Amino acid sequence: MQELLTNIGQFSMLLAFGLSCYSLVASFLAGRFAHRRLADTGERAAVAVCGLVTVAVLALWYQLITSNFQLQYVASSSNQAMPWYYKIGALWGGQEGSLLFWCWILTLFSMVTVLVHRKRNPRLMPYVVGVVAMVTTFFLLVNNFVSNPFDAIGVSRAGAPPVPFSPPDGQGLNPLLQYWAMVIHPPILYIGYVGFTIPFAFGIAALITRELDDEWIRTTRRWMMIPWLFLGTGVLLGAMWAYVVLGWGGYWGWDPVENASLMPWLTATAFLHSVIMQERKGMMKVWNMVLILGTFLLCILGTFLTRSGIVSSVHSFAQSPIGPFFSSFLILMTGFSLYFLLSRLDALKSENRLDSVISRESSFLFNNLVLLATTFAVLWGTIFPILSEWLTDEKRTVGAPFFNKVNIPIALFLLFLTGVGPLLAWRKTSLRSLRKNFSIPIAIALATGLAFILLGMRHFYSTVCLILCMFVIVTIAGEFHRGARARQRQGQSYWQALWSLTFRNTRRYGGYIVHVAMVFLFVGFAGAGFNEEAQKALSPGQDLQVGHYTLRLEKIESSDNDNYSSATGIIKISKNGQELSTLKPEQRFYKSSKQPTSEVALHRTLKEDLYVVFAGFQQEGKQAIIHAYVNPLVAWIWIGGLVFIIGTIICLIPNQHEQVIQKAQTKVEVDPYAKVPV
Repeated sequence: MQELLTNIGQFSMLLAFGLSCYSLVASFLAGRFAHRRLADTGERAAVAVCGLVTVAVLALWYQLITSNFQLQYVASSSNQAMPWYYKIGALWGGQEGSLLFWCWILTLFSMVTVLVHRKRNPRLMPYVVGVVAMVTTFFLLVNNFVSNPFDAIGVSRAGAPPVPFSPPDGQGLNPLLQYWAMVIHPPILYIGYVGFTIPFAFGIAALITRELDDEWIRTTRRWMMIPWLFLGTGVLLGAMWAYVVLGWGGYWGWDPVENASLMPWLTATAFLHSVIMQERKGMMKVWNMVLILGTFLLCILGTFLTRSGIVSSVHSFAQSPIGPFFSSFLILMTGFSLYFLLSRLDALKSENRLDSVISRESSFLFNNLVLLATTFAVLWGTIFPILSEWLTDEKRTVGAPFFNKVNIPIALFLLFLTGVGPLLAWRKTSLRSLRKNFSIPIAIALATGLAFILLGMRHFYSTVCLILCMFVIVTIAGEFHRGARARQRQGQSYWQALWSLTFRNTRRYGGYIVHVAMVFLFVGFAGAGFNEEAQKALSPGQDLQVGHYTLRLEKIESSDNDNYSSATGIIKISKNGQELSTLKPEQRFYKSSKQPTSEVALHRTLKEDLYVVFAGFQQEGKQAIIHAYVNPLVAWIWIGGLVFIIGTIICLIPNQHEQVIQKAQTKVEVDPYAKVPV
């Protein structure tokens, strides 16, 4: 059965590669010559590719679950002692499997795009399908001929071909990945990465056809928001994993692969703001197209950094031969994008100009410039070590101090703009309106800052951050309050008014909720300015003091199972003399991989986390090395992530306001293939 499914999986990938090549060629030819039948076959081929890749994924999952260690990928990513859910997660835990999983998600997106848009956007669809097929073909090329998950382990013998060999057990999944969040973090992150292919395809199709009206931008906006939601959620889950698993007391270390996931999210965020300018004012058309194309290219860059082995990261895969393939693909797609962008600049001219610096339009512009500056700073810090090594043969590193020094002031200015935008009018804001709208938020924010200073807060950036957070919260609350009061006059209760207000214009008020999420995130970030830590080797009965907490090691317990052996520190914690709870940090040793890990123990409150790590042993196992941190306000980061998801989902819900606009702007779509005999 295992051998049969291996052959089926390999054959499915080969057949999918052939059909993807056909879909690529047929779709572009159909668009060029307006041939309906050819377009239909290209779309059907794209759907068939999805089915074939699904078969390959299911075949590989079966091999992982049944522990077919004759396959190199299964032997390196799984073992018999792993729980079944980690075996499922092993599909994306290694190089070959994660590429196949990436390709699978892409084909699912392709199929959904075909089913939803083949009649809505008939002019664009041949090129959309063709561009997506181009990306799919590349991934299938790599999966079939460079990094195949169905390759078997072979033992070479002199004068004879390799003989298949099956080891008694596998190496197992990287111990750092054996955490519940890692079962869902990579798929969510990949959906974000891969999903940006669809707006990229629509952008290229619009450039090729010169169909650059409002219809394509509305379609692209919704397709941009979906992967933006998943990528943002994936980034936060990754931060949670780093916080709980790595045992260093932090959640973001400006790791190159962390940066690679952050950059396309930043450019997509810029697009979701600036697209409002294009829809309402006919402005920033070139800029929006650059953001669409650039977001996709940054996703490919991030994949290249992850897979090539040229950067050192706890997230990256080992050195592999696929790095040159990804770099070549990145260069090809960059040239492809630039050609069509530069050749269509005349069709992307803005219809209006900025009327005033003090306007909502200008706030969107500044917002985009700040997001671009952040993206550039992160990109430069990430690739500088690579460029330095290429040019000087000297490896230089860019650490967290650089990123914090550059990005913290930029981020605070961005937070300020988040509060300013809703208070400004379109076109031009009068001085009277400025005084009216800004006086109360500024007064409350400054009063908050004064209170913090009087309470002894002295960290500059954290204090400024919390002041700005209060400013933004007050401005957003004011927007909801004014809208609700206006609807109250129609006979609704206040809470009914808030509900109907939000869902009558989900895009606007869902966006405000996302801004609230950003405030919660910044509150959590501000807490980093007040972190405390302490470390000590403890014998049973001894104490460790950190902040207001006292940690007493009661005993050390040992346990053993098929997957790992562990030592657990039983620690009673108290605060200001009052006993709170018992924490149980672990030190684990995974048998297959021969790797140790530390399992963090946490005492959480909205105010702060007590974060305890069992870092190792001293004096021949008689003492436990305990590292403890007090991390204020970290819980607000995870709360912010939840609010971010809720707000974005609300933005995606169709509402009456949008439906009215769409009906007013609906036009009869002419079939571009009408004159072609079928």
